[in-house]
Amino acid sequence: MGRAWIGGKPAALERALAEAAGLLAASRCPLIAGLGTDVAGARAAIGLADRIGGVIDHMNSDALLRDLAVLREARMMVTTPNEARLRADTLLLVGPSLEKEAPDLSRWLGLGSSGKGDAATRRSLVRLCPGGAATIPGEKTVECDRDRLPAVLAALRARLAGRPVGKTRIPAKTIDEIATLLKAARFGVAVWSAVDLDALAIEMLCGIVADLNMETRFTAFAIPPGDNAIGVLQACGWMTGFPMRTCFGRGQPEHDPWRFDGARMIAAGEADCVVWISAYRAAAPRWTDGPPVIALTTGEAMPGRGPAVQIEVGRPGVDHDGVEQCPALGTLVAVAAARRSETTSVADAIGGIMAAMPGAQVAT
Repeated sequence: MGRAWIGGKPAALERALAEAAGLLAASRCPLIAGLGTDVAGARAAIGLADRIGGVIDHMNSDALLRDLAVLREARMMVTTPNEARLRADTLLLVGPSLEKEAPDLSRWLGLGSSGKGDAATRRSLVRLCPGGAATIPGEKTVECDRDRLPAVLAALRARLAGRPVGKTRIPAKTIDEIATLLKAARFGVAVWSAVDLDALAIEMLCGIVADLNMETRFTAFAIPPGDNAIGVLQACGWMTGFPMRTCFGRGQPEHDPWRFDGARMIAAGEADCVVWISAYRAAAPRWTDGPPVIALTTGEAMPGRGPAVQIEVGRPGVDHDGVEQCPALGTLVAVAAARRSETTSVADAIGGIMAAMPGAQVAT
C-alpha cells in the first residue's frame, strides 16, 4: 500500500488521497510537475491534467526541449548507443556532463573495450570540453570552458568547410587536426547532452554532422535526460500531440514552452496547487516556496517546506513492473520489478485521487 502523510504527519492512504483530491478540486490553476515516472504514471498524470484543466511539465524539460527544438526546426540525424558501439570508428564526445548524465556511457559505447564485434579498439576518439572525464589512451582532447563550446564548434565547422578561423583560445593546429580526424571517419558518431549546450550550439553540432555526410557517414545521438523524460515525452505526444509544458485549462491541450514552464509559473504566482511526481529518486522541486504541494515520491523527506500531502510511491522496475525508455536501445522497453513490493504506483495513486474527486470540473 505505501505510506502517506498530511502536513508531515502520518495518515491513512485513503485519507491522504481524499485530501489531495480536495486540494485539486479547489484549485483554479493546478500544475502537475516533476513527472519522473514510467509510461503508466505519465498517462495517468496527463489524464488528471485533462480532467482538472492543469499544466504538465517534466523536471528535465529544459534540456529535453532544446534537443526537440533542433529536431523540429532544423534537422537531426540520430542513431543508438548500440549502433555506435558496433559500427563507429570515430566518436566526437562534446561537453563535460556526459558521464554524469549517463553513468553507463563507457559501457554503451564500448570505450576501452577489446571485445570482438565492435570498433572500440580501432576508433578515433575526440573530446571537446571533457570536464575532467577519464581519458582513453590515444584520444584527442580539447580543454575549454563549457561557455566556450559554441565558439569551438563554430571554428570546427568552419575548418571542415575549408574556411579560415579567426582568433580563438584553441590553437588553429588543434582545430585542423580534429577536422582531419572527423573527415577520415568511415562511420562517425557525435555524442552530446543538452545539459551542456543551448539550442543554437546543438543546431551547429547537427550541422557539422550534416556537413560531414557530404563526404562520409556521420550521425549522432543526444544523451536523454533522466527520470524517463523521453518516455514521458512519447506518452505526452501520443495522448495530446504535444510535448510537455502543455496546458488543458481551456478544455484542449495547448503547448507553450514559456507560458507553461512550471518553475516560471511558480515564480509568477500563477499556479495555486502542485502535484509533484518523482518515482525514480528523491528529487525535489527547484522552488522552496509556493502553493500547496501534493508529492508522489519515493518516501524520502523533501527539503524546504514540507508538502501538504505526501504519498509514497514505488520505483518502476524495482517495486513494480513498468514501461520506460531505454537510453541504450533508444526505445520503450518493459521492465520487471527487481524487488516487488506492495507500494502504490504513481498510476494507482493518481487513480485513487481521481476516484476521490467525482465532482471536479475542467477549468475554463
